[in-house]
Amino acid sequence: MEQYAIKGGNPLVGDVEIGGAKNAALPILAASTMTDESVYIENMPDVRDINVLLEALERIGVMEKRPDRHKVVMNAGNINSLVVDDEALKKIRASYYLVGALLGKYRHAEVVLPGGCDIGFRAIDQHIKGFRALGASVTIEHGLIKAEAERLVGSHIYMDVSSVGATINVMMAATMAEGMTTIENAAKEPHVVDLANFLNSMGANIKGAGTDVIRIKGVTRLHGTEYTIIPDQIEAGTFMFAAAVTKGDVTVKNVIPKHLESITAKLLEIGCEVEETDDCIRVVASKPLQHTHVKTLPYPGFPTDMQPQITVALALSEGTSIVTESIFENRFKYVDELTRMGASIKVEGNTAIITGVKRYTGASISAPDLRAGAALVIAALAAEGLTMVDDIRYIQRGYEDFHLKLQGLGAQIELVETEKDFQKFRLKTG
Repeated sequence: MEQYAIKGGNPLVGDVEIGGAKNAALPILAASTMTDESVYIENMPDVRDINVLLEALERIGVMEKRPDRHKVVMNAGNINSLVVDDEALKKIRASYYLVGALLGKYRHAEVVLPGGCDIGFRAIDQHIKGFRALGASVTIEHGLIKAEAERLVGSHIYMDVSSVGATINVMMAATMAEGMTTIENAAKEPHVVDLANFLNSMGANIKGAGTDVIRIKGVTRLHGTEYTIIPDQIEAGTFMFAAAVTKGDVTVKNVIPKHLESITAKLLEIGCEVEETDDCIRVVASKPLQHTHVKTLPYPGFPTDMQPQITVALALSEGTSIVTESIFENRFKYVDELTRMGASIKVEGNTAIITGVKRYTGASISAPDLRAGAALVIAALAAEGLTMVDDIRYIQRGYEDFHLKLQGLGAQIELVETEKDFQKFRLKTG
């Protein structure tokens, strides 16, 4: 089983290139099934979740080519099944995007219930409410979400909570419904906007993405397109906090600074220097980190996917910090692992009270989920001594070449598979 072997203590210094946004690429791949013409997508991240979805699409008849690692050409003109019961898909949350896409185009979809990281209950009730408002019947049977409709008709839909997944799914289904659909209390995340832009480039008529009211005028068909996926704000934020935690100087390239404003604000609060240009952000941590309070919120608030990373930084800051998680109830499972490394954190319900310590020390730890796994790697890079990180398959779900990019910044980190590999790493790093 693959693990990361890490020797901490080196400040991260240099430039790192940020890849395409996984959370935008997944719904865009699903939406590619809504036209019979070819779709050419650039800046596609090469991560496990993407490859699992591509394989599932291939099995239902979608033709795909990879001109290179970050480009995909899709053609869904010969889909042969609207039942997507793929064992591997259970492991990723984004499987449910195929419901909205296939329902919108074909008026029928049966898709395996999603999985992903165990960070808390993620209800699909808002998805179902939206599909039913458009005229579909929706049931859950034998582990599948089944949605079908003779016709889809535009509707006024109010989301009880600002759900990214439900906004995306309903937006796709409504794209090819009859008449006008209005989604109120819509999610405003950058990947919602990216999907709307992608659909519009295929001939959809979507206005208001990025605000809390999205209006969709249904069209009868969508055509092929060429499209480039936005940079990954969470990958960028992870490297920005890696600079802070390791007392480094890192420039993240190929980013949209606007998407990172809440992250930048917190880095400034805790004492980092941040410089922005059009598509780069440089983070320098030359002073001791200071405490702060943070609460995760839907965009443009501080992202829940960045909560473990800021907690790792605050646990090395002077004073007491409070982190409140308002999105997922299980998001503090990594705290036990961080405590093994010397952190002083007390979790009460959805709040973590963090007393800063001087240092982390290396330990054997496990990644409990995607973002917490990346955060624990950052902690290990700042720790004294050696750390072994297990269950890195979670990290590989959403970070491309994570250890190689960190090596490029001076980190002592290697992918190892055996005890012999680990001993070699130990000898090499002294």
